[in-house]
Amino acid sequence: MTAVRPLAPAPTASALPEHVRVAFGVRETVPRPVVWAGQRAWHCGDVLLRPVSDNVVAAWSATVLENLEVDGVRLARPVRSSDGRWVVAGWAASRHLAGTSEPRHDDVVAASLRLHAATATVLRPRLLDDRDDLLSRSAAAAFGEVRLDLDPLTGGELFADLAAHRRPIRLTPQVVHGELFGAMLFDRSGVPAVLDLVPFWRPAEWAAAVVVVDAIAWGGADDALMDRWSELPEWPQALLRAVLHRLALHAQHPDATAASLGGLERVAGLVSTRL
Repeated sequence: MTAVRPLAPAPTASALPEHVRVAFGVRETVPRPVVWAGQRAWHCGDVLLRPVSDNVVAAWSATVLENLEVDGVRLARPVRSSDGRWVVAGWAASRHLAGTSEPRHDDVVAASLRLHAATATVLRPRLLDDRDDLLSRSAAAAFGEVRLDLDPLTGGELFADLAAHRRPIRLTPQVVHGELFGAMLFDRSGVPAVLDLVPFWRPAEWAAAVVVVDAIAWGGADDALMDRWSELPEWPQALLRAVLHRLALHAQHPDATAASLGGLERVAGLVSTRL
């Protein structure tokens, strides 16, 4: 998540199509509008209905989460429609999991590592082959795979300065969730929950580093969070690629301004001293 990406407004029940409720078997349940981990959704009994921005990604995510088991992490199990589909008219469903968003940054990093230990055997999805959006372009730029024309005032200049410190790494790419900051909820016992997967084919250490960068830049995390995970392999270079990813994303974001760059500038300074 970025500071220039606004939180989705609380939805209204009237925006939930009746035929979607019928398809997922919750027609008789009064929908309650909620915001679950920053996503607009409708709570219908023990089912959570939400609009999805990419039907293919949502269906792939549901297929993986249907049988995935992660130690110490609750997964929102997807719900099929009456005809067996994961997505109906741009809507997906999952079992509702209780929880609240909390600044438990170390717990999110730890949960990230457990989640990605479980997804390490998931095959690279073909949907990533032709993916061309802000997130995928920014990650590719961070790893030096593409060159982007980035606005120097909203992150491009800092990106170029830091990219000069990039060194080869020996980390294994795999399926990871690249947007975990702000996407986990915790129950009363502190057990995290994950709603879906935002797929990247990147090292697990990089995904953990993205959480750290986001938490320090925008989540109020203490600077020492960066060092508490320094035992992870190639950590300085993983952090570098994480902050480059966010800088590239910020510099391309239509709502980005020089003022909204402040958090990333501070994180970039912290990362540069560890290279």
